[in-house]
Amino acid sequence: MQRLVRPFLMFIVIACLGVVTASAQQPVEQADSVSKTSTITAIDHTNRVVTLKDDKGNVEEVVCGPEVKRFDELKVGDTVTFSYHAAVVYEIAKPGAGAAAAPDSTSAVRGQGVKPSGAYTRQQKVTVTVEAVDPAVPSITVRAPNGNTLSAQVKDKKNIEGVKVGDKIDITYTQAMMVTVEPPKK
Repeated sequence: MQRLVRPFLMFIVIACLGVVTASAQQPVEQADSVSKTSTITAIDHTNRVVTLKDDKGNVEEVVCGPEVKRFDELKVGDTVTFSYHAAVVYEIAKPGAGAAAAPDSTSAVRGQGVKPSGAYTRQQKVTVTVEAVDPAVPSITVRAPNGNTLSAQVKDKKNIEGVKVGDKIDITYTQAMMVTVEPPKK
């Protein structure tokens, strides 16, 4: 399932962080959602692999681990909808004044419907360091604790006024994925 989610995750990260702005006074939130619906075209029960085909003809094989408890209830022709939501909250803190990162929190909830379904959420907080600010574009580049950098355009130039290289931005992001299965339409 992670292979199928990866394009959605990249879309959401780009959509949410593509508008990273710096707020001198209060946190700013950006959120976005994306959904994809596919039809089950084949099921390999031995290897727990489901083949999905979307409305554009793209085919994807999804390995369903043991956490998919109702795997045997899936049928060829069922419609599977993956809904992905991400929210990013960010704020400026002076160098060294960033709040300690909150521990990750995750949860998984099994759906109770007629067909298999479920939801997974994860929330994480991270402090990134401003590496560059370009008011002409306007854009900002930040570095995560793992060393990865991200450059993003800023919607409102005023949001990066006073932001300097070395400033800390606390980012809290929440990801949620919901999977629902519907029987074939007659």
